[in-house]
Amino acid sequence: MWEQNCRYAILGALAIEPMPGYDIKEVLGRTVGHFWSESYGQIYPTLKKLAAGGLITSRVESGTGKPDRHVYTLTEAGWEDLRTWLARPVDSHQPGRSELLLKLFFGRHAPADSLLDHLRQHRASLLQRLALYQVIEAELQAQADPDQPSAPCATVCSSRELLWRGVTRPLPVYLT
Repeated sequence: MWEQNCRYAILGALAIEPMPGYDIKEVLGRTVGHFWSESYGQIYPTLKKLAAGGLITSRVESGTGKPDRHVYTLTEAGWEDLRTWLARPVDSHQPGRSELLLKLFFGRHAPADSLLDHLRQHRASLLQRLALYQVIEAELQAQADPDQPSAPCATVCSSRELLWRGVTRPLPVYLT
């Protein structure tokens, strides 16, 4: 499942604009890095598979005094694959690492009140996220043209401080 999601993270990044593998990692870090990450060790093998599958193409750009760069671009098949994936229901909620679950697992060594406070704080955070998702949902429903992804993306990106306090990564220019 993780490998498939890496595939779609890369296709999504290339939907923003053609770019080399290094830039894919950087763009993912600046845009979705607060909830999604890919390593170079995942990106480059996936790029090779995507190219072999005809979902992307690459061209070499010569650098002045720098190594050549392979710039990747979505093919029509890549666009179709991305759109098909975007239309499918979410089938996985990969929890990753959860400090809360780790604390609850070892909770017999802590006062119950402390653990209950953790759960209440987590619940409040989830309710805050839910409220933001409801705003995004309402904006998506009100959107007249479904082929204009900039409005919901801008909403999600500009509202991310509500979701992920403490994350201060700058938005890339093309999303503002």
